[in-house]
Amino acid sequence: MNAPTSEADDTAAVKGVMLRDAWYYAAPSTAVAARATIHRTLLNEPVLIGRDADGQVFALRDTCPHRGTLLSKGTFDGREVECPYHGWRFATNGQCTAIPSQTADQRPQPGDIHATRYPVRESQGNIWVFVGGRNAVLPPIPEVPTVGHGRPQLHLVMRFPCNIDLAVIGLMDPAHGAFVHQSALWRNRKSVHEKRKSFSPVVGGLGWRMDKHTASSNSRAYRLFLGGQPQTEITYTLPSVRIEHASTGRYSYAGLTACTPVTADTTDVHHVMYWDVPPAPLWRPLVRPMAERFLDQDRRAVMAMQEGLAFSPATMLVRDADTQTRWYFKLKREWLAAAAEDRPPFNPITPTVLTWRS
Repeated sequence: MNAPTSEADDTAAVKGVMLRDAWYYAAPSTAVAARATIHRTLLNEPVLIGRDADGQVFALRDTCPHRGTLLSKGTFDGREVECPYHGWRFATNGQCTAIPSQTADQRPQPGDIHATRYPVRESQGNIWVFVGGRNAVLPPIPEVPTVGHGRPQLHLVMRFPCNIDLAVIGLMDPAHGAFVHQSALWRNRKSVHEKRKSFSPVVGGLGWRMDKHTASSNSRAYRLFLGGQPQTEITYTLPSVRIEHASTGRYSYAGLTACTPVTADTTDVHHVMYWDVPPAPLWRPLVRPMAERFLDQDRRAVMAMQEGLAFSPATMLVRDADTQTRWYFKLKREWLAAAAEDRPPFNPITPTVLTWRS
């Protein structure tokens, strides 16, 4: 008996859940100057990100333990953050160093107080913050293949008014390009044709890889930018990172797309681009508007889907075009089960070939 051509959408149990104990993209390195701080909200948590006088980044919970005032509204001298309400001061490791209102014999004293500190890493022009705390050993941060000098040529961020799942699956969907991203430089619905791609599990993580392949013939932008039809590899890893690497052998491009949940209903989508096509900096004014338009097309498509889902329709996941969405929710269930059972997660994806039209 043949397998069904579609399957019911049975992902309700994990939809919208924000995964913890993970690295999330917080900001590009250029957003945090020396002796300065910025505020970010990650998974409904207020985070202060700063760079000390030595150039090292740090991250603290952005609320004073005293009365909850945002520390980012205070001052930072490169060594200590001062709360604007009562002048409580905190070192970059979270240790309180001064409580001006307290006498020597009163409690608490500065040594009794710590602001919550988040693990933070800076790499390849990106700042990542680890939200959680259950894991004693932190996993490696996401990294793109080295292209050029490993410095990003362009960073874009766009706020999607939706939960993390809609943002992620809206970006990974393989069949929407000819309809959402119609362009003379990209593709149109007349270019739709059958595609067959090999996939394999990501080793050491919950994710999968679209194995290296020749880029689609209807991806004109690649051919124009890289001077030929490149070999392309794409990986997706939980909680929300997509990395694409394309190379003709002469020139290369790498793209990092990271979805960071701000709240249960808001997601920041970061897109970081690396290329070595000369003269690399001069491409930015041309690439930026095209990339912004592309990302906004995805945003509007996701918003239209969200508006429809507000009516609670019955939905389905078809084969093979929706298999990656099915994998995403399957891995998300495994992430949550492993956390609940205090065990390492298991990647159930096996090598396979998927066929769809796009």
